[in-house]
Amino acid sequence: MQTYLWIGVGGALGSMARHWSNGAIGALVGVGFPWATLVINVLGSLVIGFVAAAMNAEGRWPSGDLPRQFIMVGLCGGYTTFSAFSLQTLDLIQKGQWLPAAGNTGLSVGLCLIAVWLGYAGGVALAPK
Repeated sequence: MQTYLWIGVGGALGSMARHWSNGAIGALVGVGFPWATLVINVLGSLVIGFVAAAMNAEGRWPSGDLPRQFIMVGLCGGYTTFSAFSLQTLDLIQKGQWLPAAGNTGLSVGLCLIAVWLGYAGGVALAPK
């Protein structure tokens, strides 16, 4: 039961961080293209990759399952916005904005894969030798 509690707390914190980030990024760059969702997903991918490597048994900060689940399932799960990405992309398609929809899909998938790889590589680089 403790695991569910910590995942829930992480999810709530991640969701609040997503809401704040969405507003802050939207105010900075505008809302014509879903930049905020893209940035949030890339940052979440970077964090989850880093934690996966840095907090595993061989990582710089080995930990049990609870801290990793708090961050990876709770915080990152609440922070990242795949469902929002999907809805925003559908909205672009429904408006006939095929190029922005394709750009959002390509950028989101490509940048998130790069971010998770960079995060993971950063966590591995910190591993004790």
